[in-house]
Amino acid sequence: MIVFDLKCGTGQVFEAWFGSSAAYEAQRAARQVECPLCGDAEVAKAVMAPAVSGKGNRVPEGPTPARMKAMMTMLASKQAELLASSRWVGGAFADRARDALGDEAPTPIHGQASLAEARALVEDGVAVLPLPLPVTPPDTIN
Repeated sequence: MIVFDLKCGTGQVFEAWFGSSAAYEAQRAARQVECPLCGDAEVAKAVMAPAVSGKGNRVPEGPTPARMKAMMTMLASKQAELLASSRWVGGAFADRARDALGDEAPTPIHGQASLAEARALVEDGVAVLPLPLPVTPPDTIN
């Protein structure tokens, strides 16, 4: 995973994780990367200033590689629990989620939806949870 500092057209700076530089470029070109603060899809890499410490201005250190690995392991474990307790519906996610809208106890599902489909679901009052790590169909190596 690669961390990018990104900046939207309104000037908000935020951090995003991608599998590769090519993945970032492809998602940005498809307008799938949006500012989490304002929703602007005009996103570009932000200028990153080097962290320089000097006398009296100590720069806080980030998590150690071991800590990052532990956090990613925990995140992957929690996501695996969510996936194990739900049914894969593939590209029909938006339709199946809308079908279950009136159910008192809808069956948990997971699948794939475009950014526009996910946004429309939220606007229609359907509770959706984007998964933090990429998900592939069952029986496919993630």
